[in-house]
Amino acid sequence: MMKKKSIPASKPFLILFLCQIISALDVPLDSKLLEELSQPPTITHQSPKDYIVDPRENIVIQCEAKGKPPPSFSWTRNGTHFDIDKDAQVTMKPNSGTLVVNIMNGGKAEAYEGVYQCTARNERGAAISNNIVIRPSRSPLWTKEKLEPHQVREGDSLVLHCRPPVGLPPPIIFWMDNAFQRLPQSERVSQGLNGDLYFSNVQPEDTREDYICYARFNHTQTIQQKQPISVKVFSTKPVTERQPVLLTPTGSTSTKVELRGNVLLLECIAAGLPTPVIRWIKEGGELPANRTFFENFKKTLKIIDVSEADSGNYKCIARNTLGSVHHVISVTVKAAPYWITAPRNLVLSPGEDGTLICRANGNPKPSISWLANGVPIAIAPEDPSRKVDGDTIIFSHVQERSSAVYQCNASNEYGYLLANAFVNVLAEPPRILTPANKLYQVIADSPALLDCAYFGSPKPEIEWFKGVKGSILRGNEYVFHDNGTLEIPVAQKDSTGTYTCVARNELGKIQNEVRLEIKDPTMIIKQPEYKVVQRYGQVSFECIIKHDSTLLPTVIWLKDNDELPDDERFLVGKDNLTIMNVTDKDDGTYTCIVNTTLDSVSASAVLTVVAAPPTPAIIYARPNPPFDLELTGQLERSIELSWIPGDENNSPITHFVIEYEDGLHEPGVWHYQTEVPGTQTTVQLKLSPYVNYSFRVVAVNKIGRSQPSEPSEQYLTKSASPDENPANVQGIGSEPDNLVITWESLKGFQSNGPGLQYKVSWRQKDVDDEWTSVIVANVSKYIVSGTPTFVPYEIKVQALNDLGYAPEPSEVIGHSGEDLPMVAPGNVQVHVINSTLAKVHWDPVPLKTVRGHLQGYKVYYWKVQSLSRRSRRHVEKNILTFRGNKTFGMLPGLEPYSSYKLNVRVVNGKGEGPASPDKLFKTPEGVPSSPSYLKITNPTLDSLTLEWGSPTHPNGVLTSYILKFQPINNTHELGPLVEIRIPANESSLILKNLNYSTRYKFYFNAQTSVGSGSQITEEAVTIMDEAGILHPAVGTGKVQPLYPRIRNVTTAAAETYANISWEYEGPDHANFYVEYGVAGSKEDWKKEIVNGSRSFFVLKGLTPGTAYKVRVGAEGLSGFRSSEDVFETGPAMASRQVDIATQGWFIGLMCAVALLILILLIVCFIRRNKGGKYPVKEKEDAHADPEIQPMKEDDGTFGEYRSLESDAEDHKPLKKGSRTPSDRTVKKEDSDDSLVDYGEGVNGQFNEDGSFIGQYSGKKEKEPAEGNESSEAPSPVNAMNSFV
Repeated sequence: MMKKKSIPASKPFLILFLCQIISALDVPLDSKLLEELSQPPTITHQSPKDYIVDPRENIVIQCEAKGKPPPSFSWTRNGTHFDIDKDAQVTMKPNSGTLVVNIMNGGKAEAYEGVYQCTARNERGAAISNNIVIRPSRSPLWTKEKLEPHQVREGDSLVLHCRPPVGLPPPIIFWMDNAFQRLPQSERVSQGLNGDLYFSNVQPEDTREDYICYARFNHTQTIQQKQPISVKVFSTKPVTERQPVLLTPTGSTSTKVELRGNVLLLECIAAGLPTPVIRWIKEGGELPANRTFFENFKKTLKIIDVSEADSGNYKCIARNTLGSVHHVISVTVKAAPYWITAPRNLVLSPGEDGTLICRANGNPKPSISWLANGVPIAIAPEDPSRKVDGDTIIFSHVQERSSAVYQCNASNEYGYLLANAFVNVLAEPPRILTPANKLYQVIADSPALLDCAYFGSPKPEIEWFKGVKGSILRGNEYVFHDNGTLEIPVAQKDSTGTYTCVARNELGKIQNEVRLEIKDPTMIIKQPEYKVVQRYGQVSFECIIKHDSTLLPTVIWLKDNDELPDDERFLVGKDNLTIMNVTDKDDGTYTCIVNTTLDSVSASAVLTVVAAPPTPAIIYARPNPPFDLELTGQLERSIELSWIPGDENNSPITHFVIEYEDGLHEPGVWHYQTEVPGTQTTVQLKLSPYVNYSFRVVAVNKIGRSQPSEPSEQYLTKSASPDENPANVQGIGSEPDNLVITWESLKGFQSNGPGLQYKVSWRQKDVDDEWTSVIVANVSKYIVSGTPTFVPYEIKVQALNDLGYAPEPSEVIGHSGEDLPMVAPGNVQVHVINSTLAKVHWDPVPLKTVRGHLQGYKVYYWKVQSLSRRSRRHVEKNILTFRGNKTFGMLPGLEPYSSYKLNVRVVNGKGEGPASPDKLFKTPEGVPSSPSYLKITNPTLDSLTLEWGSPTHPNGVLTSYILKFQPINNTHELGPLVEIRIPANESSLILKNLNYSTRYKFYFNAQTSVGSGSQITEEAVTIMDEAGILHPAVGTGKVQPLYPRIRNVTTAAAETYANISWEYEGPDHANFYVEYGVAGSKEDWKKEIVNGSRSFFVLKGLTPGTAYKVRVGAEGLSGFRSSEDVFETGPAMASRQVDIATQGWFIGLMCAVALLILILLIVCFIRRNKGGKYPVKEKEDAHADPEIQPMKEDDGTFGEYRSLESDAEDHKPLKKGSRTPSDRTVKKEDSDDSLVDYGEGVNGQFNEDGSFIGQYSGKKEKEPAEGNESSEAPSPVNAMNSFV
């Protein structure tokens, strides 16, 4: 007999293959048996017939086969032998036929196109794979073509052709615009199956220049784009309606051939106005139900899984209000070959007969051909036992040499099928596969089935015997199954015993014994009974059972054939089910089910709940305390406590709480022990050694807890060695030369006996030292002196008492005491990132010099001097801590144009080490802060005097001041903007040649070489003429406003709130309100009332990262409110910019003043060529042209202060306090030192590698408003810029 082996992981194919055996000889699926049997090859996995590969990746042609012995593999390519060894790019996987063509290392996929076939061969035959056609995928570029724009009349039809490049496989087509958004499709506009875009009728909204067809090649994951197609729709009035005309297909009839099992797609797209509606019918029949779908707005008919019955004429009808048109598509369904009966593997014994049947169908009918071991059977070696009869091979009186693999090929013009089926002739002596001495257990009076799984070739005969020397079993009381199983239809007690199965054939004999035991049936001897119970009462169902003593029963209760409700009122006992406080929902059928491993029985009863009769009011109270406590079953570590419950006082006891007192260690202190359900009056308690126990019981109901019961008698448990060791053992040095070992002492009852002590042991880690131990009294600390500084130690603490030691404790790692670090970080380098931020680097100190736990590094830095001011101030050092072993950090919040020093120190648990040498660095210039003040004094008819203070923080060398101003008319609209550059050493300026009785808005800021700083704004009014002079208020230099106004609305926003502030000029005791809403939203303004006459308010509950608009108004003054301001919550402060070219009034005005613009441009160029600035009077004398002077008045310029540079500012948004542009767009300010440039946002913060936690608050004001929102005529240059 062959040596038995376990089936390896690489051989599961035998199980799968022998599952398919339908022959005269059945092979059981036994792993040991299958391992020993010879097996012809069988293909288990192969690549698809049509295999399209990615030309950029390696080609893997799969061929897996299994057999016994394992098969060898060979390949053909294009019908000839493929010698793999001669091609360096091709390898075959070990123990496999799978080929790998190495394309990624120099091979070309095109060189390996062709038809491949794999052969798997062993001594019992050869199996072949399908013909695998290898083709690399292709995604060619679009053919260049000149696309003419489409000029289409409104209402006409239009087809935009895609004509994608021919790829392999064909691409997926879709249409999008330049923004990569899919073009919307509808009944009017849709994409055809060929990828073209069809318009049943065009509308004006179809005009666009970016109709783009895209072809997606999924295999290579590439997308090709066609050049954009332009469509312009021109309107004619009236638009002529048209009856339907088919765009595709053309003509009245067409044909379509589809293969069985595929998806049939039929398409009809029609032109017409109104848009036609498509309907589909099948002539002479109905569209197949459950397989018919309509797509593309019913323009496409889709039938899945088509069969020959779906052949016929399909008619599409396009209809609108003017008529209809139809088209008939004649569909013919052909069929590639498909199996009716595929050949199955055949396992035979020598001398047996068998057949292989190969039947297939198709349209047209496929032809059948046979191969033997991959060779056409006509030229294969002859086998006298084999006869071919069309689609059947008949085998007669086979021998072992008849084993082979046969291939059946069914083919027609639409495809082929290839199936391998082996004939395996085996000669094997009998084997019994059922385990020896297997035990069968059966309930009395039930059938017993005793297995005798066997195998042999020829097929063995089976006989059964009872007992070792019993006679052969025969008669009607037994049933013998073909698979060897013996059935005893009605097993009795006397059926118990040993049964022997004998299998024999001409090659041998074998036997096996099994045992049968008969068990008593499970019975319910007292079943639950029908019960009627009053509402809020109590009911109990009994279920008492009898069962075989060797079986373990389980009892399950069901309510209405479902699980019991998850309710503490349902109490399941050993033999009963009790329901407390019954309610109406408890009505139903209750079933007791008893299960054992061999049988199951059940019984049911109905519960009916009725209303309780009226009763006097019930008084509920806490239960009375339990009494008569008794201790029984005393053991060393357990005891049983029982008691009698006190009166429930009309509220059922839900549970009992058991408490204990330790009279030896903590007399008078009661501790919680456990709790049990209210139906239980005994409990087994676990005890600890060396405790003098007393117990008491407390009853609990829904009203509350009872008084405790009287204590039980005392019970002193015997002493024992400790069960546990101290917890929370630690080793931390308090001085550089010691180790303090601490632990949590055991509680009194944990000591388990008298004389509690602790054995403290320690040794230096990673050093071959012995343990040092000391036994200490019942304390919680021990100090080891004379240790090296900061050295790891292994520590353990073990409890012991007079009776012995606790179990061996676990070890913990501690460290002796820390000392201050020895060295300072070296190679300190500073990299200045911008005017307010620097990055410092250093080399880490050696860990041995830290002499403790490295906690991080501290950077001390301080300002030495401001380079823009000579004054010195008190030096305030800043400290930043960088956790862990960091070697760099960010220094934020530096002052621009200043000198700084810094040093770095390492930090451990003891403190800081020495400082590194001071490092000097300087910050570059930044933008200045806003001027300290701006005062406007001495108003006259045509002039104002401006005085200002230099910036508090110049942040560099001031180069100049920038003044911008513009008039404001009575409707709050702003006029043209003028800009003046003033030398940095000036502190005042007289503006002349202003308009009388006109309000002006001023924007003022300072500049350094880096850029402009924050600006301040102010408004003032020139005085009226003699008829209405408005004098300044006494004691002030500012011009009083002509009407009440709210100005300089400013916001400071956080994530969820914003501080709003403003300035008010007008009557006293005004009541303010704040209105706000989401910027760009059409929702109504939200209104908040300001208490009192405060000039600030906090808006709360805002959404982070959202732009808001805000304005301030005063109650009682109709229409009197500030201009709008825009702010954004969260870290980013996005701003937006208005484009005046989209304003309707501006476009109309441009047309009206086209000629004037040309003249004004000439004047501007003349002024620019002249250059310089000079008094108004000199200008008027030098340019006395009567045509030019009026233009200055009309375009709103202001004498010598008008400049071309001011026009470039007309596109900037408003400053705070000015009117916001109508489209709410604001431009984001530039900032050279803002953290926004580093991705941190306004509220940017540094984590451990930056280590700065804080915010850069504050924001720059917005730019002045566009001058062209004024009611006055726009400036010429600005107008031309917008026009262009």
